[in-house]
Amino acid sequence: MRQRWDDLLFLHWEYAPEAMQARLPAGLTVDTFAGKAHLGVVGFRMNAVRPAFLPALPWLSYFKELNVRTYVRDAAGEPGVWFFSLDCDRAPAVAIARKLFGLPYEHATMAFGPGLALTCRRQGATEVARYAWSATSAPQAAPPGSLEFHLAERYNFFCVRGGRLLRGQVHHAPYELSQAVSKDWSDLPLRWDGFDVGGRAPDLAHCCQGVAIEAFSLVPGHA
Repeated sequence: MRQRWDDLLFLHWEYAPEAMQARLPAGLTVDTFAGKAHLGVVGFRMNAVRPAFLPALPWLSYFKELNVRTYVRDAAGEPGVWFFSLDCDRAPAVAIARKLFGLPYEHATMAFGPGLALTCRRQGATEVARYAWSATSAPQAAPPGSLEFHLAERYNFFCVRGGRLLRGQVHHAPYELSQAVSKDWSDLPLRWDGFDVGGRAPDLAHCCQGVAIEAFSLVPGHA
């Protein structure tokens, strides 16, 4: 698959590693940084999503996403992302991702803009999560060994399908990250997924203009 991820917002909260570990499937371990685990909310526009040999389709290939995630390693030490939910405003994309990738996609009503702003209301929910942000520093790739690198530069995700731990792979150039100020933010997606951060603001906020993505088939994870 090929696609673009554009106008990304990364919000992160520190969260108790043992509480996060209790929510993970067998075979995965929370990947901490300086002993701290992180719970992330990441929103962006998915553009020109298509198989590598086909052109993008109007409407179907363009949608929004807001995911709740943490960072993990499998039994072989392979680093990656574990998704607790992925809200998306294209019902066909939700159905395909659930079936083919075993990912916990949720159908949502979403809107992007004006400017760098995103709203999301998960199907069945009454409240709306609202975000608005701006960059406060020049974009640059995160230095290896930094917290930003630990959180952003993840080229695997894990999922469980048919009782098996699987690993999906993506390739892209390193994110050019900027520090961000989040004028509007919400912990609603965390609460929808059963996490409580006590209503406190994110500990970290970053943004990125976008990257081109190549995504590959699932392979067995090391459980």
